[in-house]
Amino acid sequence: MASSSSRLLLLLLLVLLLGHGSEARQPPPLHGVRPMAFDESYTQIFGSANLALRREGKRVHLSLDEATGAGFASQDLFLHGFFSAAVKLPADYAAGVVVAFYLTNGDRYEKTHDELDFEFLGNVRGRDWRVQTNVYGNGSTSAGREERYDLPFDPTDNFHHYSILWTQRRIIFYVDETPIREVARTEAMGAAFPSKPMSLYATIWDGSAWATLGGRYRVDYKYAPFVAQFGDLVIQGCPVNPTDHSAATACGTPWYEAAASLSAEQHKEMASFRRGHMSYSYCHDRLRYPVALSECHAAVLPRLFGPDGMRYGGDHRHRRGGRGRRSDVVM
Repeated sequence: MASSSSRLLLLLLLVLLLGHGSEARQPPPLHGVRPMAFDESYTQIFGSANLALRREGKRVHLSLDEATGAGFASQDLFLHGFFSAAVKLPADYAAGVVVAFYLTNGDRYEKTHDELDFEFLGNVRGRDWRVQTNVYGNGSTSAGREERYDLPFDPTDNFHHYSILWTQRRIIFYVDETPIREVARTEAMGAAFPSKPMSLYATIWDGSAWATLGGRYRVDYKYAPFVAQFGDLVIQGCPVNPTDHSAATACGTPWYEAAASLSAEQHKEMASFRRGHMSYSYCHDRLRYPVALSECHAAVLPRLFGPDGMRYGGDHRHRRGGRGRRSDVVM
């Protein structure tokens, strides 16, 4: 009897642990922040009926079919802030499909734009989605700062939070509560550190030319529509005047400036994620950069990556990067 009770208790404990692992766990800066309904902060930019609102505008569905993709953008322009969304990606066959959550000012600065991206790259059935982060400043796409990761969960099973914290001195990317990338502003980076006001965007589109194995696998529309779901939409930033970039309101010293300082434990979690899940790093790509960019540290994980920047054992292919205007990056 005691043995049966012990087995039942163990089973219940495993169920609880597994259930907790599938939840979208909020990053620390998101704690206590109220998500906004779509009409409060966002506007549709393309896609007509391929953007659908659910749950009183607190859930957004973006669809890709043979006619078009879809996307939305923030109503305001921001200089620094915290930007977050819970995202659930399309399941099954999704080769060639690209879902993006990003900040950019490319509509205002065509040749000197800044950009911070989460790009989600679809795959064939049985192979996982990949996630890429990009950092571009002052039109620096010829010196792209791309990293790519495998995720420790299936992003099509449940919602997970993806967040960007952007301050004057630091940029931090989060997956759920874990910081996965930190970019500190250095004097050597100069204008390559994003420093001009940007808007927030979310899109789904056809990236057949490059997104999956360098374009080998294209979007197969017999599986359409491909639906990406967005929820927990959060913008915490100081809006600026689009004409002269002055603060639209008196923001004072924003809380997210202090949040950009990671604790020792957070640094440890970030190092563990990067060691276990980073599959490409521009800092190790000697084909693109015979001399590493100034912020790269030669001692960071050098034995895990080949001269093309790919983790040993990965798929060493080349591709043209996101939204048709990236530098050549190994896929």
